[in-house]
Amino acid sequence: MRKIKQDDYVLFFYNDSKKWLMKAAPKQQFHTHVGIIDHKKVIGKPFGSAIKTNKGKIIFALEPTIYDFVMKSQRSTQIVYPKDLGYIAARIGLQSGQKIVEIGTGSGSFTTFLASILKPKGHVYTYDVDENFMAIARKNIEKAGMSKYVTMTKLDLKTAKKMPQKDVDVVIVDLGDPWVVVPQARKMLKGSGAFVAICPTMNQLEKLAAALRQNDFFDIECTEQIVRTIEARDGKTRHSFRAIGHTTYVAFARKVITPASLRKILAPVVEQPEIESEETESSEDESLSSLKK
Repeated sequence: MRKIKQDDYVLFFYNDSKKWLMKAAPKQQFHTHVGIIDHKKVIGKPFGSAIKTNKGKIIFALEPTIYDFVMKSQRSTQIVYPKDLGYIAARIGLQSGQKIVEIGTGSGSFTTFLASILKPKGHVYTYDVDENFMAIARKNIEKAGMSKYVTMTKLDLKTAKKMPQKDVDVVIVDLGDPWVVVPQARKMLKGSGAFVAICPTMNQLEKLAAALRQNDFFDIECTEQIVRTIEARDGKTRHSFRAIGHTTYVAFARKVITPASLRKILAPVVEQPEIESEETESSEDESLSSLKK
């Protein structure tokens, strides 16, 4: 059982909306509305231990996860929320050993999440143009212990004549005009490599989707992830009145290599909605059907 040592990061948890991520220090006392959190009470105890404040409130000393580091990141820009991060990871098949380019470092929370999965053999190469944002991102990445797996460079890939990477597995774009760097992303991606863009508005999605088609990307998907939390209590379970609403839209695509003769066949057409005829059998999952027999 791992015990808390001096300088370990600890998530002091009172409830879901009141929790603090701090580095444990023997002389540190943190004043809150539920009382004083005295660090020396947790140093030497196992992670998960409970302590009592001077106001009689119970605080749990938890070992922070990447989720905690992401949500407690110092923010210079809007972060990508875990509800979006999880789907992105599944959609692109994120795994250890991959090589990823991130265009637009922001606060570094997304970078931290990526590095936590790519390690120990994978790497994130992240590029930004704002030194102030980069300084904050660097601190957030270091705080989560992911610096070894991240290379941060000041470079404007919109105007760069030579791309800094090639044959990467994924390019992730977090810019206000992601369509501008689609050609650059294509140059860096391997065949069938994944493209991801964070888009706050639908207008951005429209322009991006058009640019992706023009640059020979396929398997294009635009999504919005919605999470609804449930307050499970004995006899009083209901949905929570607190919720994370719209955070962003996420666009996905994959680099394909289509000869010019075949691209003509793939010219955009307006697809008609499928209409189920009365003769059509139920489209329920076959595995479920077989269970009923």
